[in-house]
Amino acid sequence: MNANTKKLYDQGVSIWLDNITRKMIDDGTLKKYIEELKITGLTSNPSIFEAAIAKTNYYDDAIAKINTSGLSDEELFFSLAIEDIQRAADAFLPVFKATNGLDGFVSIEVSPLLAYDAESTLKASKTIHGQVNRPNVFIKIPGTPEGLPAIEQSIAAGIPINITLLFSAEQYEAAAMAYLKGIEDRIKNGLNPDVRSVASVFVSRWDRAVADKVPDNLKNKLGIAVMYKTYHAYQKFLASNRVRRAVNYGASPQRVLWASTGTKDPNASDVLYVKSLIAPFTVNTIPEKTLLAYADHGELDKPMVDNTEAADSTLDQFNELSIDYLQLAQQLQKEGAESFNASWDNLIKSIASKRKLIKI
Repeated sequence: MNANTKKLYDQGVSIWLDNITRKMIDDGTLKKYIEELKITGLTSNPSIFEAAIAKTNYYDDAIAKINTSGLSDEELFFSLAIEDIQRAADAFLPVFKATNGLDGFVSIEVSPLLAYDAESTLKASKTIHGQVNRPNVFIKIPGTPEGLPAIEQSIAAGIPINITLLFSAEQYEAAAMAYLKGIEDRIKNGLNPDVRSVASVFVSRWDRAVADKVPDNLKNKLGIAVMYKTYHAYQKFLASNRVRRAVNYGASPQRVLWASTGTKDPNASDVLYVKSLIAPFTVNTIPEKTLLAYADHGELDKPMVDNTEAADSTLDQFNELSIDYLQLAQQLQKEGAESFNASWDNLIKSIASKRKLIKI
């Protein structure tokens, strides 16, 4: 087993791979990462599937087999994606069982086009959850204001949820409350409250957004500062009476997940956001390139501490440069949703193009 990733895991960080392809499942790469690099979960999104399905020929035979006139392009995509998710979930099932259902999860996202439609998001969440039919699969729902009701209702329906597209401590808190309200609804109705969830907070996009607006001494500092502010909110959430009451009924508290942890700045450490965000009972979902870099030369920084003064001090420096933290958080969430929409459109269009080349 790799010493670097094992040390990270031993600090209480669950290492999830931010990638999935059918090829890596078929050729044993995923199995190797589980056994040798200590990865304990996996996330996917439209961009990942676009690269895997639309930009390679690896899925062409599978598309040919299920290419019927009665199947929409979106339905064909989910047929392909769900098979991959099921196989990945089966690969992580030993982890899921060994950790009593805490870890070993795989995530699949509802259509990002539904990000601002709570009713349709809830319906899609239920449909995909039923089709996947695995205990260790998260349905990803964007934590937009419009998505929060669907998150609450999905949790209340017993569906494990990965709340995605969060950027700030405030957005995290709103997502955590949506999760908790869903759990409390289950308790009120005499249902098992042990519905698992993670809240995915994006890191690197902060620094990319301000890269050309700040001096060198502040480059690659904003994302980590925001995560420290979020970590404080996370610690406060875990220690709250409402959460502890839910735990007393049998709930397992939602975990925070550090997302978008690949370094964008070529002049910065390629494992910056992995080594800087070390804390127990957290998840770091890592792009494949970053995972391999950490396995090769990763190091452990000091574990995170619940210290908002340093984070707020850093944010004050950005504010002096007219970079408004809350305004930028809203902008990043909006841009994130638009980016996922664009990837989704490209993916569906590429599938439609491929279908035309394959006789029905």
